[in-house]
Amino acid sequence: MGNSGLKQHLETAKKTGVLKISQGKLTEFPSNFKQLEPLLRTLDISENKFVTLPSDINSFKLLKHLNVSQNRLISLPESLGHLSKLESLSACSNKITYIPQTLSQLVHLKQVYLSDNLISDFPVVFCGLKHLDVLDVSRNKISKIPDRVCELQVTELNLNQNQIASVSDKIADCPRLKTLRLEENCLQLSAIHSRILTDSKISILALDGNLFDKKHLADVEGYDKYMERYTAVKKKLF
Repeated sequence: MGNSGLKQHLETAKKTGVLKISQGKLTEFPSNFKQLEPLLRTLDISENKFVTLPSDINSFKLLKHLNVSQNRLISLPESLGHLSKLESLSACSNKITYIPQTLSQLVHLKQVYLSDNLISDFPVVFCGLKHLDVLDVSRNKISKIPDRVCELQVTELNLNQNQIASVSDKIADCPRLKTLRLEENCLQLSAIHSRILTDSKISILALDGNLFDKKHLADVEGYDKYMERYTAVKKKLF
């Protein structure tokens, strides 16, 4: 992106609080981004060539929406945890392996999209965030869902296309979880604990592409209770 084009984006951002520079071949923040620190609410730098984000990204104190998808990031900076107003974070299609613990401080987060990365551990850092509605960590390398999942407050959890072979029965204790996507993992039927069907609020359980025939789910205790929830949701849609 040429200097004239970047300048125009910056002038627009000063008026709107929104800066979108996608497909710009950027590898680092231009120095004139600094002038937007007291103004910016939305920053979209997706589809660039960032390998790292600057540690002083926390200077954008008003930032609510951050999109860094489709870059070359191998990590997220610890300083992201100081963006206290952040509501949505999208970092899909990078090479991220680790989620910093500081993100547990982002109490206003509502949506987190981390699909198509290299994350191997379930991101318990997001457990306990009371306003988080959607967590998408599909297409990663997660192999199990731990007990701490019960602290997750989301209504939708997307774990499609991971390597999950083990699911803690405590996922049934998630207070708001209604949609659980586990398609194309490594699950045996025995990994689907009956509590998930009987005791949870899950009304959409997506299990296609695992190591069992989906029709055999009907043999698991509690399947009828799950189908009652599923049918009730479908009726509301029509």
